[in-house]
Amino acid sequence: MSRSIPCCAGALVLVLCLAPAARSAGPESGHHGAGDALGAVRFEAPCAPAVRADFDRAVGLLHHMMYVEAKRAFEEIAAKDPECGMARWGIAMSLFQPLWPTRPTVEDLERGSEEVRKAGETRAGSDRDRALVAATEAFYREPASAEWWTRIRRWAAAMQQAYEAHPEDLDVAAFYALSQLSVAPVSDDRPAYHSRAAKVLLGIYEKEATHPGALHYTIHANDVEGRAGESIEVVRSYDDIAPNVPHALHMPTHIFVRLGEWPEVIEWNRKSADAALKFPAGDAVSHHYPHATDYLVYAHLQRGEDAQAKAVLEETLAKGKLQPTFISAFHLAAMPARYAVERREWKEAAALTPRTPAWIPWERFLWPEAIAWFARGLGAVQTGDLLAAREAEQRMKELADRASAAGERDFNRYVEIDRLILAGRIAHAEGQSEEGVRNIRAAAEIEATVEKHPVTPGALLPSYEALGDLLRELGRPKEALEAYEASQKIWPRRYNTLLGAARAAGEAGDAPAARAHYSALLDVVGPETEREGVAEARKILGTSQAKSGT
Repeated sequence: MSRSIPCCAGALVLVLCLAPAARSAGPESGHHGAGDALGAVRFEAPCAPAVRADFDRAVGLLHHMMYVEAKRAFEEIAAKDPECGMARWGIAMSLFQPLWPTRPTVEDLERGSEEVRKAGETRAGSDRDRALVAATEAFYREPASAEWWTRIRRWAAAMQQAYEAHPEDLDVAAFYALSQLSVAPVSDDRPAYHSRAAKVLLGIYEKEATHPGALHYTIHANDVEGRAGESIEVVRSYDDIAPNVPHALHMPTHIFVRLGEWPEVIEWNRKSADAALKFPAGDAVSHHYPHATDYLVYAHLQRGEDAQAKAVLEETLAKGKLQPTFISAFHLAAMPARYAVERREWKEAAALTPRTPAWIPWERFLWPEAIAWFARGLGAVQTGDLLAAREAEQRMKELADRASAAGERDFNRYVEIDRLILAGRIAHAEGQSEEGVRNIRAAAEIEATVEKHPVTPGALLPSYEALGDLLRELGRPKEALEAYEASQKIWPRRYNTLLGAARAAGEAGDAPAARAHYSALLDVVGPETEREGVAEARKILGTSQAKSGT
C-alpha cells in the first residue's frame, strides 16, 4: 500500500505545511510560526486513536535522530496505551542510533532486547509492523555478547527483507536506506551502498517532499567524496520542515563543509547551537550543541576569523557538563586542538591536556582521546620536546590498537592516519626526513580508504596538507604543491592548504599558480582576519585585489 500523502491531508498526519512562497533556499525560510513541526509522517500505528498523532511525532523525532526526545515520546505513548507494541519498538530503536559513533551500553542492549520482546507480545499490528520489530530484534539478539558491527549487519539484512516485502511504505523505505548507510563503512563497496540508499530516498522525496527521513538520510547518503553536489535542493529544504530541531538545522552543513561554503556552515550551525540549548539531555546540555559549535569553530578558522573561533570555543567550555557521549567527547577534545593547530600555535598545542574534562568517560572513547594526543604531539615536536612527542605517538598507537581489537576499523584508521603524521614529524626532527616523508605518505594512503566521519567537520591536519608542509621545509616546492592540490580535492577551501599551495607555487617559480591560490585564499577569508598569510596574499596580488571574501 502506498502511503504517499499530500501536505496537510489527514488528521493523523504530522505535517509542516509550507506555502510555496515560503520554501526559499536560505536558512531563514519557513521559520515563523512553525511551532514544533517535524515534517510529514503517517505511520498508521496499531495503537489507540488518541496516541496515533503522538506516535507519528515520535517516529519523526527518530528520523531527525533526536533520540533522547524520541525515547521519551515513545515511553509516554506506552504509558498511555500499554497494548501499543510498536511504542516498545520505538523505544528500542531510540537506543542504538546506527549512524552515530556512540555505542549502546550493556544496559541499553538489555533494555532494547526487553522492549523488543514486549513489542512482539503486545498488539500484533500488520505484517509491516512485525517486519520492523523483527529487524530491530535482529540487532538486539544476544545482548551480552554480539559486537556492534555484527548487530548492524543483522539489522541491515533484516531491514532489506522488510523493504522487499513493503517497498511502498515510506518509513520502511527510510529505515532501509538508513540501514544501508549504517553498514556501508564495513562493506567492500561503500559507494554502492550510498548510491542505493540515495536512490531509495529520492523515491520517498518524490512521493512526500517533507518526509524527515527522506531529507535527513539523503544528506548522509551524499556526505561522501564525489556526492556532495547531489540533491542540493533537498539539502536546503531540510530546515524548512523542522525549523526548531537542532539536528535539522545542522545537517545541511555536512554538505557545505565538503564544498568549503564557510559562511553557510557558520550561519546554519549558529542556529543549530542555539536551538540545541532548548533540548537538554536530563541535567546536561545536549551533545547536539557541541556538535554544532565544533563545526562553527572549524568554519571560522578556515576564514581566518580567530577571534570568533575563540569566542565559540570559550562559549562551549563555559556551558559546563554536556551529555557524556562519544559526540561530546569528540568535540571537547577536537575544539581546543583545532584552535591551536589551525593557527599553528604550537606552544598552545603542546600545553593541551588529554582526557579533559574529567567527567567524560574517556576509556570508552578512543578516537576522541587520540585527537588530543595528536595535537599535543604536534605541538611538542614543533617546540623541540621530542620526549613528549614520542609519548603522544606511543599513546596514539595504543589507542589505535585498542580500536582495532574492538572491531572498530574506521576508528583505528582515523587514529593511525594522525599517528603516522606525527611519526613523520618526529622522524624529520630526528634528522630522518625521508622516513618522515614516507610516514606521511602512508597516512595519505590510509586516508584514501576512509570517508570523513559524520561526527567531524574535518581533519585536524589533513595528511596531504601535512605532506605539503614537510616537503616545503625540505626545499621541494613542486612536490609540495602537488600535495597541497591533492589535499584541496579532499578538503576544499581550507585556509592552510590554500596558503601552503600559494607559497609552494611561488617557491617553484609558478607565478600563475601562486596568484590563483592566493586569490582563492582571499575569496575564503573573512573581512576582519589579521592572519599573516592574508597580508602576504594582498601584497602579492596588488591593491586592486579585493581585500577578502564575505
